[in-house]
Amino acid sequence: MDYRLSGEAEMPSEETDVVVVGAGQAGVAMSEHLGAHGVPHIVLERHRIAERWRSERWDSLVANGPAWHDRFPGLEFSDVDPDDFASKDQVADYFVTYAEKIGAPIRCGVEVTSVRKRAGRPGFRVETSEGAIDAQFVVAATGPFQRPVIPPIVPHGAVDVQIHSSGYRNPEQLPEGAVLVVGAGSSGVQIADELRRSGRRVFLSVGPHDRPPREYRGRDFCWWLGVLGLWDAETPPRGAEHVTIAVSGARGGHTVDFRALAGTGIELVGLTASYDDGVLRFAPDLATNIALGDAKYLALLRSADEYVERNGLALPEEPEAHVLGPDPQCVTEPRLELDLAEAGVTSIVWATGFATDYSWLEVDAFDDNGRPDQRRGVSSEPGVYFLGLPWLSRRGSSFIWGVWHDARHIADHITTRRGYLAYDTTDRAGAAPATRKS
Repeated sequence: MDYRLSGEAEMPSEETDVVVVGAGQAGVAMSEHLGAHGVPHIVLERHRIAERWRSERWDSLVANGPAWHDRFPGLEFSDVDPDDFASKDQVADYFVTYAEKIGAPIRCGVEVTSVRKRAGRPGFRVETSEGAIDAQFVVAATGPFQRPVIPPIVPHGAVDVQIHSSGYRNPEQLPEGAVLVVGAGSSGVQIADELRRSGRRVFLSVGPHDRPPREYRGRDFCWWLGVLGLWDAETPPRGAEHVTIAVSGARGGHTVDFRALAGTGIELVGLTASYDDGVLRFAPDLATNIALGDAKYLALLRSADEYVERNGLALPEEPEAHVLGPDPQCVTEPRLELDLAEAGVTSIVWATGFATDYSWLEVDAFDDNGRPDQRRGVSSEPGVYFLGLPWLSRRGSSFIWGVWHDARHIADHITTRRGYLAYDTTDRAGAAPATRKS
């Protein structure tokens, strides 16, 4: 395998059938399926394999799904019990091992700077930091976590540190003082909990979210979504395209309970709305956001109970899981303003997600809003594909196992297109010779 880093011998210009951009879970999965079809391809990665797992996650992060579930079909984790949650480094190592297992032609340290259609010829010119590559097909496998998003609410200098969750590592990284964590998905909840356990005063800004049980009746929520067919949902509920999922694999895995977090001393506030002269203001939506999260949680429990009864499964009952405790005072009497200096807030951690960045992909594969114009990863620009995005084909598309199945569909599509492009009428008896402009 070719794991060259930038600065080594310049890569000569070359041709291949497919260039895959990115060697995270999407790029490795794509390489496996292309290889199985015998399709010549190159995977280009500007850093290391699965780099974001290594350098853009906090120290204590673990996978949100158990090891039996969050993996590719062709390889189990060798160093993680099936019901445990792999650490970020174990996940990254898993993809390195998988790439070696399938002999993926990955070139690390090679940055793609542009992709353009070739003039007067089929295919694309891929410009890289080590030279140009001509390819019939290009797969953008860079995933959804490309550019950290920090809403322009709090001006620079208002507190000592403002940092995105992708830049957070551990509590010792932040200056002394209280911390506001903005975002109630898996990242925000786990970071807020870790900071509180380190002795910090913590405020957690809670927006709309989905709150599944970590485990119910002896089965992980990943299992429940599978048997209930919810992973296969092809479109998100209206308005829920970008709703975060509050679930945790930390400390062996547990159901996220905002009431319990408040009980540990974390003060919950609503959606962070605005800032003026040292004071943050929050939307009066905290109770609503928690109630809607509770409703989704209880709905999944009821669906699980119905499935157990319908199929006669001998799974232990958990009536206590349906009982929600009283709302804490911070929910019934929510804080709508926070004077940062008065509260001693010196740091804000923005767990507010990411945006895609396809500035290098200079082709007609985007809609009027700049989003990939695609169906199941097949874009509106023939020969260009997207992989690893949320809801690419279904709910599970951005998860480790889900991206593997989406990659298989794209590989099949590429293989079919290669067959058409390889068709040559000169191979047929009596056919006129084909001509093409040079």
